[in-house]
Amino acid sequence: MAHSHGEHAHNHAAGANSKMLGWALALTTTFLVAELVGAYVFNSLALLSDAAHMFTDAAALAIALAAVKIGQRPADEKRTFGYRRFEILAAAFNALLLFAVAAYVLVEGIRRFFEPSEVQSTGMLIVATIGLVVNIIAMRLLSAGKDQSLNVKGAYLEVWADMLGSLGVIVGAGVIMATGWQWVDPLVAIGIGLWVLPRTWILLKDTTRILLEGVPSGITLAEVRKAISDVPGVAGVHDLHVWSLTSDDNSLSTHVELKEGADFETVRIAIATMLHDRFELQHSTIQVERRECEDASALHP
Repeated sequence: MAHSHGEHAHNHAAGANSKMLGWALALTTTFLVAELVGAYVFNSLALLSDAAHMFTDAAALAIALAAVKIGQRPADEKRTFGYRRFEILAAAFNALLLFAVAAYVLVEGIRRFFEPSEVQSTGMLIVATIGLVVNIIAMRLLSAGKDQSLNVKGAYLEVWADMLGSLGVIVGAGVIMATGWQWVDPLVAIGIGLWVLPRTWILLKDTTRILLEGVPSGITLAEVRKAISDVPGVAGVHDLHVWSLTSDDNSLSTHVELKEGADFETVRIAIATMLHDRFELQHSTIQVERRECEDASALHP
């Protein structure tokens, strides 16, 4: 069987992600307190909506940071894959948290259309502007790791959504200051909620696919099967499985039937190399056999 590993690269990336998540968490938590006070003092639902997103930002960042730390634990006798999938569970939880916050904001926003409240737009504008700066800095910190980890991507989306929320609150505050239209506040809050929902759904769909061990995005099973079949010496491919342990760790297992006279080791190495170079499959387990197996007892070593 063939195996290839990228533990050193993973540990390096996890360490970098941990540092960036820590800085982003410190910034977000510090401003959260100020924004909650501002939402209460200035009676702004849009600001409260932004504060709610800021709270989920802090929670998401804390969970993401814990997930990275836990995910670095080594494998043991009970968890042979280690704890790395905890990062995916954290990302799924963050998505569900965002859904809950968006639902609350939508319901409260609709209620305020029928029961308008006076909003202090100047204070609302000042707090939202500071929030925008904090979000931009946090996004900058997380941008490097978002494409390698769904866990970091989930935290990044939280901050990104909150940045949009801050922009919306700033625009809303300006309109209220200019026109006195109090209904703009709940309108902005509802707009933020509707904007966030589709991106949250994408994150939840990606995490669910990994938890169900579906084929990783960007990889087609038929294409992988054909690529293996095209390797010289291969007569057939069956029991082909491709899945992800985490967002940056794709794996494959398969049984390969050899042509008459083909060398086991030569074909196995050729397949493993092709899978790594062409599909970036870091972990490949290849069972090589002279004829297709009928059941587990017929497998060749």
